[in-house]
Amino acid sequence: MSDVTRILTAIEQGNARATEELLPVVYNELRRLAAHKMAGERPGHTLQPTALVHEAWLKLVDSPNQSWQNRAHFFGAAAEAMRRILIARARRKQTQRRGERAEHLDVDALEIASPAPDDQLLALNDALDRFAKLEPQQAELVKLRYFVGLKIEEAAEVLGISKATAKRWWAYARAWLFQEIQTVSK
Repeated sequence: MSDVTRILTAIEQGNARATEELLPVVYNELRRLAAHKMAGERPGHTLQPTALVHEAWLKLVDSPNQSWQNRAHFFGAAAEAMRRILIARARRKQTQRRGERAEHLDVDALEIASPAPDDQLLALNDALDRFAKLEPQQAELVKLRYFVGLKIEEAAEVLGISKATAKRWWAYARAWLFQEIQTVSK
């Protein structure tokens, strides 16, 4: 049993101290994954991957009745939290671009950089939502690969599948999402 799974089990059993142990154990891995996603950002970007990790962590721990069954479940939830943060930011920027509800940004406002132009990110999100209804496990693989930045081997481990299965799912999901985005954009 990994340290993460052990701590998550302790949290599930009501051990309040275990919650304090979780962040130091997962922080470096979450930070590394966020850094990987942010590596493709434009030069001179002022935000750090740390901001994405912190925002995702707050969403994870502030959720009432949140429990994670194991390491895979936790990192799946983290991937979903990062995805939602990036999508919300893209929608907010798109709304502002169109001039709706234009407002001044507060100095303390936190913006998270998306890994793709906002229109592409929103199209991917919509297509991914449709794909998740058809193939939920394969959609989880896409979230882990695209939004968290896991390598195929890491995502396979988190999902508890073989590397070969992960590669097949990844190829299928990419083709399906590409076709779906192309169909909708016409």
